[in-house]
Amino acid sequence: MSLDYLLTALIVCLAPGIGVVYTLSATMGGGFRAGFWAATGCTIATFLHMLVALAGLAAILHTSAVLFQAIKFAGVAYLVWMAWAVLKDRGGLFAKAREPEPAPRLIRRGILLNILNPKLPLFFVAFIPQFTPAGSGAARLAELGLAFTATTFLVFVGYAALAATGRQRLLASETMMRWLRRLFAASFAGLGLKLAGESAR
Repeated sequence: MSLDYLLTALIVCLAPGIGVVYTLSATMGGGFRAGFWAATGCTIATFLHMLVALAGLAAILHTSAVLFQAIKFAGVAYLVWMAWAVLKDRGGLFAKAREPEPAPRLIRRGILLNILNPKLPLFFVAFIPQFTPAGSGAARLAELGLAFTATTFLVFVGYAALAATGRQRLLASETMMRWLRRLFAASFAGLGLKLAGESAR
């Protein structure tokens, strides 16, 4: 596996997106533990998308406009709901939850947020072959996909660790928490609008 591939995967994973925003908001709501489980859910979704891409289903998604649009707008609706929930501080999505969020719930949200992004399997189809020598078999594709999935998990956990270090200071300020809640809500809404404008090609 080339260093170029690993560096490119790292840069892609570091770029703020749905998974990063969710991991950070979960960390603000429940500390590093919550961020860890949120990152786990996002990573599981990434792994599932990798399996879809390697199975060739991404090609079907690419050619089926109806299927692509259906998945896309389901994702948009979920992101808009997340924006509203964070803004209203519902369900322990953000700070000062009365009880720690259960790990299964955090994981489930992470999976739903990322599984409803139809661009992810298409990304795997476009990204991985660039680093695959001609004649490589499925094992090589799986190796690259697993490396990307592992990088995703490590980067998201790193984001959670960074957010957790300053969490207590932020929780002590009502003004900061109010603005952070608005920032995360706007981020989810903005990602929803971005996804709504995506096309399969």
